[in-house]
Amino acid sequence: MLLDDLNRLTAHHIAACKTYGDYVRSVFGTAPATNLAEVPFLPVRAFKDFALRSVPEADVYKTMRSSGTSGAFSQIFLDKETARLQTLTLVDSFADTFGKGRFPMLVIDAASTVEDRTRFSARTAAINGFSMFSRKRCFALNDDLTLDLPRIRTFLDEAGDKPVFVFGFTFLIWQALVKELRARGETLAFQSAFVLHGGGWKKLEAEKVAPQAFKDALAETTGCTAVHNYYGMVEQTGTIFLECEHGRMHAGARGAALTRSPETHAVLKDGETGLLQVFSAIQRSYPGHALLTEDVGRTFAGTTCPCGRPGTIVEVDGRLALAEVRGCSDAYS
Repeated sequence: MLLDDLNRLTAHHIAACKTYGDYVRSVFGTAPATNLAEVPFLPVRAFKDFALRSVPEADVYKTMRSSGTSGAFSQIFLDKETARLQTLTLVDSFADTFGKGRFPMLVIDAASTVEDRTRFSARTAAINGFSMFSRKRCFALNDDLTLDLPRIRTFLDEAGDKPVFVFGFTFLIWQALVKELRARGETLAFQSAFVLHGGGWKKLEAEKVAPQAFKDALAETTGCTAVHNYYGMVEQTGTIFLECEHGRMHAGARGAALTRSPETHAVLKDGETGLLQVFSAIQRSYPGHALLTEDVGRTFAGTTCPCGRPGTIVEVDGRLALAEVRGCSDAYS
């Protein structure tokens, strides 16, 4: 079913987006793909160089932007239908791991991140997207990204014994929460909380913070042991790879991934390290359904995980050495 959807999207985008159509015809041809490896891939960097839209300009509901350190930015054009599908897909992925319902939500970020409409980043999109699962939202950081402990403790007291949803980008949780709590000699009571984090691992490479060390530090400073990472990008908002209880990040029902050689783009076997190619069956207003990322990692069949989830597993090492450092998720200033 996923392959059929991707083939329909390829044909739709070829017909509706001239730049994409010219690219696919010249590089891949227009025959339907017989497997995921044959689906024409678009380098994710293309969104920095071209305005790729497959709907009339009048139908654009929202334009998402993701900037890099060079100042170039990706433009992602959403119509209302694509935005709706993104929301539904995110709901399905979240509910599969955390259950349905809304939770008191503690955001490890500043309110100004979502209030400044001129700086719509991946952080903004992620906070707003995951806020659909919140019943009450509290921002843990001040505008200068310092920790506001009294505000957090008041929020936790009001939540009582209800499960609390803690969300933030990986580096901010590490820098502004974990390290700050350690520096102050303080702890917080997150025992009834679950933490969802993603993005920003590149910032932690210099500090050599491994994923398990990150989890151990959160348990030490907050008491929280339910910590889940996710992998996603603004170019495929809604389609995320969410970490299961066994520590592996799985694609949802409308997504998948494979790995390609950085030199030849040949498809690699499960467990071999290369560039990640990610698929999403919901990107209808722009050709973002099959993207070759600049992220290095590995893929595995979902059946290799004892959790029973069938979605493709991804392991992400970081950005390709010569790739531009994008500013969408690592932004911290």
